[in-house]
Amino acid sequence: MLAPNPDLADYRYNNRPILNPAVQVLPPKKTLTHVNERGEAHMVDVGEKKVTARRAVAQGSICMERATLSLITEGGHPKGDVLAVARVAAIMATKRTSEIIPLCHPLFLTKVDVIFEIDSNAQCVHCTVTTETRERTGVEMEALTGVSAGLLTVYDMCKAVDRGMSITDVQLLEKSGGRSGDWKRKT
Repeated sequence: MLAPNPDLADYRYNNRPILNPAVQVLPPKKTLTHVNERGEAHMVDVGEKKVTARRAVAQGSICMERATLSLITEGGHPKGDVLAVARVAAIMATKRTSEIIPLCHPLFLTKVDVIFEIDSNAQCVHCTVTTETRERTGVEMEALTGVSAGLLTVYDMCKAVDRGMSITDVQLLEKSGGRSGDWKRKT
């Protein structure tokens, strides 16, 4: 093991010495909450946090060939109503987020709203998922998981006619509640 070098005392990141001071590492403005003091992944203790109303809105899109979009909008898909199945998949995924994302807490969701919008000009389907709860931790991951599952379901149902579909821009649009307060994506 290398002996500590007092000349490198100012080169630290997360209270650990940087072995190559020529590499500039900027300290984070906030710390990662799912990493403990030993650098190991762990589930955050939310037991002391207050139960508050929390809400998150996430959105994403799937873009496709014009003929594929027509199959969806005109109801001519042999597998049935693509957006109805995708809506159920999105809702189911929000409820199972803690089983998919390893360090998420299981939450009791009080509301899940899934909206699909057809954008004929861009040849896309936009999916927006809103999740709400009264809990000790936020519902951002549930909203993002719902969007992802909804769009993946559209892909799964339409891949036989269009393997070139692209899922894009899955992102959190806003969140409210909790100790960190409200946040809204700048447009």
